[in-house]
Amino acid sequence: MEPAVNGTKNVIMAAAEAKVRRVVFTSSIGTVYMDPHRSPDVVVDESCWSDLEYCKNTKNWYCYGKTVAEQDAWDVARNKGVDLVVVNPVVVLGPLLQPTVNASILHILKYLTGSAKTYANAVQAYVHVRDVAVAHILVFETPSASGRYICFEKMLHRGEVVEILAKFFPEYPIPTKCSDEKNPRKQNYKLTNQKIKDLGIEFVPVKQCLYESVKSLQEKVLRKKLCKSGCEKEMRGDMLSEYLKHMVYSA
Repeated sequence: MEPAVNGTKNVIMAAAEAKVRRVVFTSSIGTVYMDPHRSPDVVVDESCWSDLEYCKNTKNWYCYGKTVAEQDAWDVARNKGVDLVVVNPVVVLGPLLQPTVNASILHILKYLTGSAKTYANAVQAYVHVRDVAVAHILVFETPSASGRYICFEKMLHRGEVVEILAKFFPEYPIPTKCSDEKNPRKQNYKLTNQKIKDLGIEFVPVKQCLYESVKSLQEKVLRKKLCKSGCEKEMRGDMLSEYLKHMVYSA
């Protein structure tokens, strides 16, 4: 909470003192959609905010911290006269810059290692990392840009995700069963990306996002030299799961 909230305030105040032209703030979809009281018929757009009490009660501190940080950013920007524009990305996929595993990419990696035996009865929106970068540039350079911009290409059920992965990469132990076979399959909620599309962005299809994510993981994570003699082997199963735990906790 402290770095998320205080760090955001400090940046906005420093921008005001430096008289910068515009600040583009990277927020999260976590500040938008976490509201159990919202009707499924309501279109989730940039006017929506996550319910802080719900986030607190469910101990979803990530969404709680992101929401408080963004709300504070808007308050400070208004008080200091800063031209603030916010990008709210969803789960970001695509090639990794770093050799370590972050939370977004772990979302896909667990289906390749055998550590996830089933997939959840849940839906999620996805976006390519390069499109997130393009969105930031667009809202910075477009004079008329204002407010918040939800940034995603498509929403998928976890079952659709594993089907795409299995089609592209049948060599991995990708799960075929849902962890919840009693309840109906969760349906996508009505999330819109029209506002950012109106600025001219053309999103990379989610299938390509998933494909490029795995190819990057193969290059940077899935294939490592395990033998002191230097022989190249591909890590799988329990060995890879333990390795990934170490990498995530280390990061």
